[in-house]
Amino acid sequence: MQLPQPELEFHVSRKAREKYGFDETLFTIRGNVIFANFYAAQLFAQQINDKRPADKAASAAELNAMGLIHEILHNLIDMYRQTRNANVFREALENLEQQFTRKEIDKTLEIFVEEFPPIDVHRKKITAKKYLQGATDGRENRQIALEEMMLLWLSNQNPAFAKYQELFDDTPLREATIYPKAMNSLNTFFDAQPLFGPAGKGMNLLQALLQPAKANPGSLIDQLNFLRETWGTQLSTLINIKWELLLGEAFTELWGIPGADYGTRMLRAADFMEEETKMRFFPGPGKAETHTPEYVGAEYEPEAFSPDTHWMPRLVLIAKSTLVWLDQLSKTYKKEIKTLDQIPDAELDRLAAQGFTGLWLIGIWERSPASKTIKNWCGNPEAEASAYSLYDYVIAQELGGDPAYGNLRERAWQRGIRLASDMVPNHTGIVSNWVKAHPDWFVSLPYPPFPAYTYSGASLSDDPNIGIFLEDHYFERTDAAVTFKRIDYRTGDTRYIYHGNDGTSMPWNDTAQLDYTNPAVREAVIQTILEVARRFPIIRFDAAMTLAKRHYQRLWFPQPGTGGDIPSRAQFGLTKAEFDQKIPEEFWREVVDRVAKEVPDTLLLAEAFWMMEGYFVRSLGMHLVYNSSFMNMLKNEENKKYLYTIKNTIEFEPEVLKRYVNF
Repeated sequence: MQLPQPELEFHVSRKAREKYGFDETLFTIRGNVIFANFYAAQLFAQQINDKRPADKAASAAELNAMGLIHEILHNLIDMYRQTRNANVFREALENLEQQFTRKEIDKTLEIFVEEFPPIDVHRKKITAKKYLQGATDGRENRQIALEEMMLLWLSNQNPAFAKYQELFDDTPLREATIYPKAMNSLNTFFDAQPLFGPAGKGMNLLQALLQPAKANPGSLIDQLNFLRETWGTQLSTLINIKWELLLGEAFTELWGIPGADYGTRMLRAADFMEEETKMRFFPGPGKAETHTPEYVGAEYEPEAFSPDTHWMPRLVLIAKSTLVWLDQLSKTYKKEIKTLDQIPDAELDRLAAQGFTGLWLIGIWERSPASKTIKNWCGNPEAEASAYSLYDYVIAQELGGDPAYGNLRERAWQRGIRLASDMVPNHTGIVSNWVKAHPDWFVSLPYPPFPAYTYSGASLSDDPNIGIFLEDHYFERTDAAVTFKRIDYRTGDTRYIYHGNDGTSMPWNDTAQLDYTNPAVREAVIQTILEVARRFPIIRFDAAMTLAKRHYQRLWFPQPGTGGDIPSRAQFGLTKAEFDQKIPEEFWREVVDRVAKEVPDTLLLAEAFWMMEGYFVRSLGMHLVYNSSFMNMLKNEENKKYLYTIKNTIEFEPEVLKRYVNF
């Protein structure tokens, strides 16, 4: 069913518009605000909060939910006109004029239009009286005003809307007109009209529209759920709304077009509210939560273990934080050791004698200088850049670059020691070659995810053509912002790129999150992995679990109704089918297959938590995987849990156990 153009708005009084100075681009030609996206709701809330005390702050998520409820009720009215009585509001006016004088009706409608003015009335281009004499889209404006007034009454009757009654307070109408009596008469009028409601539950139209508020007076989310459960089938027919015609070119150019899938939009509204309740700044991680794996449903995951080369199961790997290790060696051997080629043969002999066959060099790649700068700004003058905030995959010059690395690799191999390195696929440093050259490769927005975000500090960029700015609240310790600002001074291109984030604690504020829905990004990362594999026979993938499809979607494009784990991402959620179209297969499965074909005899080790260990080795084909149960359960002294972890894994697939890396 394609309905005529519906009026999808949210009433805001003239008095409230003038008090808060709302952005006029948010208002449709009929003078009502519509939230085409969550950012519009955030901007609207911010304009309220700029003039309200903190204890009476407006919630963008609540305003968005109210707008959606109002919009759905408007569509149900249109459905009634389409399926029951196309002339119902003309007949309603005629009925009112039989009970009251024409003058009383006109006064009521005129004051309504003055208090809740269409845009031309608000701008004083036309009087309320003149407006009521006209028509819009073939409908008399008097009929439209009556319908709008009925919806205003519904808003004022809804207890869950009460916090925001200032925006749509109908007191001027109640005090100066027959509005209360007219609404009572409308209720009686609809008693005599065709009934309306879901199958088998027909009732008076006005009473049907009151049902969500009556059933769930204290909860906007429960009202949305009520509408979805009660009217879901009927609402699903509203997918052909011509938004461009309804909203106008200027509105859609600035704010875009709302999705018309009401089931999805109601789920996203719930996600938006859940998101808003989460802390924006975290005090730090607490005790790691542990779970005993049950492997329920895992038997349906494909079995695709990678074959091991003879040396892989025998690997004994030692990890060294490279800069720290070189400093320690300098003290041990009483001489300056700053580059890889200066590592003494005696130290390599010692490692070999102790039985180590692998040497993992943490922090060997060129780090992002911005990571160090951020730490310095925050009061840690001696800190180094993070080994996981990378500028590029080149051997760090302070370690001697490629020549020094080649020297160490040859000497280590003479002793049967293979070198290992990290590869950080989830993100780059906040200042990196890719951030400068390929900003479209990152998860970003053309506007700040929250209107309160500001970026007025010094630039972190090492390129005069590019500006990189952290969000100000980070330095005030009042927020751990999810984005940074990147501006290209040559073109004016400005975007707000998300920091890397696993949804468990604070964003990694010295990183930039890669967008794996972009095929170019996936291929670029794979090519980087292949280059790393040509240098290092052992690769450890940092935070590998974040790129498993189920978790990448959960974090960055959550399914509607699942709640956003990263603030502001719920509005960009995708259904599973939509997400599968963008990322058809597991990224890690493709990596494993490509490495096996192009750089064979490379051992792949995944840092994969969140009960993903079995999946990473059994289905995705990693040779080894971190045993997070060993780390967390023994640390927490949960020995019984660990016993059952081993038992359940043996019962499911013993092959998984031999691929655990315990540390």
